[in-house]
This record gives sequence, structure tokens and C-alpha cells, in this order.
Amino acid sequence: MSQDWTEKYRPASLSQVIGNPKAISDLTNWANSWKRGIPDKRAVVLVGSPGIGKTSAAVALANDMGWDVIEMNASDQRTGDAIKNVALKGANFNTFTSDGKYADVKEGGRKLIILDEADSLFGREDRGALPAISELIKGTKQPVILIVNDLYALSKKSAAVKSNTLQITFMRPRIDVIAKALDNIAKAENISVDQDALRKMAENSNGDMRAAVRNLESLSLGRNNVTSDDAVKLSDRIIRKDIYNLMNSIFREKDANAARKMMWDIDETPDHIMMWIDENMPYEFRDKGDLVRGYERLARADIFMGRVHRRQYYGFQSYARDMMSSGVSISRRSETISRERFRFPLYLMKMSRSKNVRALKGSICLKLSSILHTSTARISNDVLPILKVMLKNDTPLARCLAADAGLEAEEVAFLLDTKIDSEVVKNVMMAEDREPPARKVAEEISETVTDDVKDTKDNVQPGTQKSLFQF
Repeated sequence: MSQDWTEKYRPASLSQVIGNPKAISDLTNWANSWKRGIPDKRAVVLVGSPGIGKTSAAVALANDMGWDVIEMNASDQRTGDAIKNVALKGANFNTFTSDGKYADVKEGGRKLIILDEADSLFGREDRGALPAISELIKGTKQPVILIVNDLYALSKKSAAVKSNTLQITFMRPRIDVIAKALDNIAKAENISVDQDALRKMAENSNGDMRAAVRNLESLSLGRNNVTSDDAVKLSDRIIRKDIYNLMNSIFREKDANAARKMMWDIDETPDHIMMWIDENMPYEFRDKGDLVRGYERLARADIFMGRVHRRQYYGFQSYARDMMSSGVSISRRSETISRERFRFPLYLMKMSRSKNVRALKGSICLKLSSILHTSTARISNDVLPILKVMLKNDTPLARCLAADAGLEAEEVAFLLDTKIDSEVVKNVMMAEDREPPARKVAEEISETVTDDVKDTKDNVQPGTQKSLFQF
């Protein structure tokens, strides 16, 4: 079986990574600083959208520097223990290279620790990962690279990610740069590709070099010549229009049929699209009449979607899509067209940002409800607000609760309203014994009562009235 082209033509050196000269320069300077010892920033974070070369750059850097690679990605188990056993141990000890030679740090034998998709850490599957990553960033004796798509999603959970690392942003390569790279691959494979076809594939990739290479490979199967017509067919079959194209077609193009057609091409649900239209209509339709007509059509679409949800009759979706697309499009009668950037729905933004918080809160409520013998709704509404205030001023109580309820570090940080790698969270978790303190106190009380009962029995004089403890 032939090798996948994305792996076959993966850059072997940083000089072969395309489209990000500033990022490559910063990454090289950081790597060279390890030659002089351990730098101030022991870890670097590569930030950017998928498919633009972040992982390829990290591996290419290791090749250039002669470093071995220890890599963990989303497919690996990334609990706190797993990161400590693999990444943290690898970052603090010497080891052997892949060919069996001893890698001495003093002689330049370093290892590059790569944590791919480091922002994709979820609940129980990656329990304890964030404290381990923070410890890795602060104490590593080997270079570390974290690869993320969304730096905010990771840094809001751990202060160490932002303050103790060097952040390098990778941008989407330009269309001409991607087309040139595809041309070089085609020549290496002895395949003739039209320049128009190369540009079409580069445009459709939306800056994703990996997707562009896979498109070229799929078009080249069983043939030696690729034309622009082939690229157009591939575009219609694979490339999906994004939500911004749809908003532009509905609000600014004044072509109801084009808006209706794009509505069916986009890979989004009607409910999701309705939120986008609702969020942007007041900014796009400045004329009051346009706004009234637009919301009348959107309200009619909402009625149809309500019937879909209630009756489970999905045929009404077509009516809703028509009202949202062509219906809203023909509502405009004024000539004033906005040039502002389309706004992301505020509701979706709030729900997305609070997703992890809501999941964490649900886990805490479930654990507390089992020991307080009440419902999770009661815990959420009545207990949590008071408990958070109490725990901020009572560290022993926080330790006791963490042990008794089996709380994780993330859950303790939520209750204390602080970062997961803060000192107060560490103190609570480190002081926690395997046996819950509350249970110890209960056992001590029980033992004390038992001893008192025993003493009472022993001190009863013969012939006196029997006490309750003697029965």
C-alpha cells in the first residue's frame, strides 16, 4: 500500500515548512537557546487552526536539532498519571536514543516533548492532566512544545500556560504559497496539473495545507493529468461553504435564488443558521421597514421549525430554510449595505465558553448530592452559592470536603473560584489523605462514645439501679 502523501511529503526540516517565516524564526531561536542551557521559557505553545503545519514544524525542529521526540496526542490516554509517566519523566531524565545510544544532556542529547491538541482535554478521560501539564511546563529539563487550536480554551484553565510559555502563532498560508507547494508535489509524482486546477485546490483548502494535499492525491489516483474541470468537480463534492458566505449571500447580495442554493450547501443545522441571522439582522438591516419584513420571515421560519420539533415532521425544514434564506434576502429594499464583519451569535458564544464550567458544576453537584442526600438541583440552587463562600474562608473545611466527596483538583478550583494550579488548590489536594478526614472524625467520636459506655458499665455498683447502657 502506497504511503499517504501528507506523510510522504511532510517537511523534514524547518526550511521546508511553508507560509510562516516569522513563526519559524521564533521557533528556531527558542530551540537554539537550549544550547546555552535551560532558557527562561522552557515550553513553547504553537497556536493556529488545524492543518497549517504546527505539528510538522515541531517534528521538523526535532530533526534539525538532532533531538529525539516523545509525542502524546488526543488518541493517547492523557490523564495526570499518563502525562507524569510519559512526558514528565521523559522531561526530567536522560535516556537512550532510537538507535540505542545514551543521550547525555551535557553533550546535546535532548528530547523534544510534544503534546498535540493540548487544548482538547475533557472531563474524566483526561483527569488530572492540567496540573501535570503545569508541572511539566514549570519544571521540565527538556524542551516542550504544546500544540493548540484555541489558546484561550487552555490558558483560562491554567495560568502557567500563558505566563510560563512562549506563544508562537501560525497563520494560514497564502493561496499562491499552497499552489506552489502542490505543484512541487505533482512534479515529484510525475503528474501534470493545470495551473488553474492548482489554484482552485489552493483556494478550496481555506488555508489547510493538509486538505489541499489530500485533494491533489485523490484527483491524481489512476491518472497522469489533472485539469481545472477535475478540480471544480472536487470542489462541488467536498468543499462546503461556511456560515460567513451564507450571511453575505442573504444580507448583501440581493440574489434570493443564490441564497436559497447556498442554504442547502452549507453544513449547518437550520436552528444554528437562525441564530446567526437573528444576531446579524439588526446590524445589516438599518432601515426599519427592512428590519420588520426580515423578522417577519424569520419568525415564520421559527414557526415551521417548532412544528418540526413537536411533530417530528422534517418536511417543514424545507419551508423554514426557504424563509430564512430567500425570504430574508428579499426583505431588503434599501440600498444601504453594511461592510462590518458578521457577528458570531452571542448565545452560542456564551454556551461554548460555559460548556466545561457547566459540566464541572454538574459533576460537583452529583458528588455532593450523594453525601448530603438531596437532589442535584437543590445542591446547585441552594447549597453551592453558600458553600463557595464558606470554603474561601475555611481551608480545613475545603480539605475535608475534597476528601469526603472525592473532588478532583479542577472541582476544588471551581469551588474556590481560582486557577487549577494555584497554591491554595495545591494545599487542599496535597493535604488530602486517602481516608476522608470527616470519616476519621466520625470514627474518633464513635470510639470515644464506646469508651465512655464501657467505663460506665465497669463503674456500676452491685445492687444499684441499672442504667440504659447496661441493657
